[in-house]
Amino acid sequence: MHPQALLQATADLVGLVLKFDHPADQVVSRFFRDHREFGPRERGTLAETVYTVLRKKLLFDHLSPSGSGSKERRMAILGFYGPRDFLKSALNDTEKRWLDNCDAVSQDDLLERHRHNLPEWMVGPLKAQLGDDFWRLAESLQQPAPLDLRVNVLIAKRPEVKAELKKAGIAAVETPFSPWGLRIEGKPALNKLDAFVRGAVEVQDEGSQLLALLLDAKRGEMVVDFCAGAGGKTLAIGATMRNTGRLYAFDTSAHRLDALKPRLARSQLSNVHPAAIAHERDDRVKRLAGKIDRVLVDAPCSGLGTLRRNPDLKWRQSPQSVAEMTAKQAAILQSAARLVKSGGRLVYATCSLLPEENEAIAEAFSAANPDFAPMDVAEVLEGLKVEGAKELCAGGEGGTRYLRLWPHKHATDGFFAAIWNRK
Repeated sequence: MHPQALLQATADLVGLVLKFDHPADQVVSRFFRDHREFGPRERGTLAETVYTVLRKKLLFDHLSPSGSGSKERRMAILGFYGPRDFLKSALNDTEKRWLDNCDAVSQDDLLERHRHNLPEWMVGPLKAQLGDDFWRLAESLQQPAPLDLRVNVLIAKRPEVKAELKKAGIAAVETPFSPWGLRIEGKPALNKLDAFVRGAVEVQDEGSQLLALLLDAKRGEMVVDFCAGAGGKTLAIGATMRNTGRLYAFDTSAHRLDALKPRLARSQLSNVHPAAIAHERDDRVKRLAGKIDRVLVDAPCSGLGTLRRNPDLKWRQSPQSVAEMTAKQAAILQSAARLVKSGGRLVYATCSLLPEENEAIAEAFSAANPDFAPMDVAEVLEGLKVEGAKELCAGGEGGTRYLRLWPHKHATDGFFAAIWNRK
């Protein structure tokens, strides 16, 4: 495609995404459906440019007024994903000089907000948790996330899948913490691979895999994934149960559960039972009260731990939306806890970086429910033979009470988890 045409299309897409009417991935997908003329390379340029603009929006907002043309075009030029000579062939002389001047700006000369590219309401809580390490996090959140796969241990072994991927020209390394994970470079067409088609692998961040591992579901047990969504953790849990017992995948969105169906078919699991519920107090929940061995509550949250993948979330969330979320999280956790039988395990998790969605919810639950004894996550992980378990944890006595994963420390999405055992 001609460079000028591709740059114009990129500017059009940037303009649509920056309206923030819908999640960025939905806007990009719809744009591609409406414009079938783009090949894989063009789609890659369009998508990666949009995500670069979202990741560095405050910096680009600062630089763009000195340029010419529409704001969408200026933002697209600043974030353009591709060779500089290709981009410059689409620019006039004025734009080329402007871009060179922007490229010459030193990071040291920028204000903090133009370096971290985060909304101010997020900065305080993150600096309070991380101190000087905040800047490592900020830098990591402006980078794309790696692509992690989970090997379906029901039907495959990690070394064999790794070797199979190598034969297909895809280099993979074993994830350092999850015993099921493989990390690959780039974005190959996985859905055409035999390993994917037959259900030997699923796309799943290593941190998400660790949440399923923490539940430690056993053969023959009754288990509930309370906020199952599209079922990534559900499938991992079902495999650890070796396709025995009964695993309920609950969610209030039938649409999200529909996305589980093709994945479930590929997985060869028959112990998973998806069920849409009206709310956390649904009659299905009441009927199972006190009968479940293990319950995972991966609660709806701000999603700010996934900013490498979903950078628009930092501009679409607010302190008000987070406050609404925390009320919902507390209610969901309390309702889900009723399912757990005596001696059973409860896991609360989010993909948020904010303490009000994480430690605050866990500590309030512990205070209100003395029949649930908090467990040390590091001890659980060590029992599961996860290397460096203590490095993955923070909080509580000894600093190992909770799972606390950070993109800049662990190369995973940002995740939190707390575990209780019902007395």
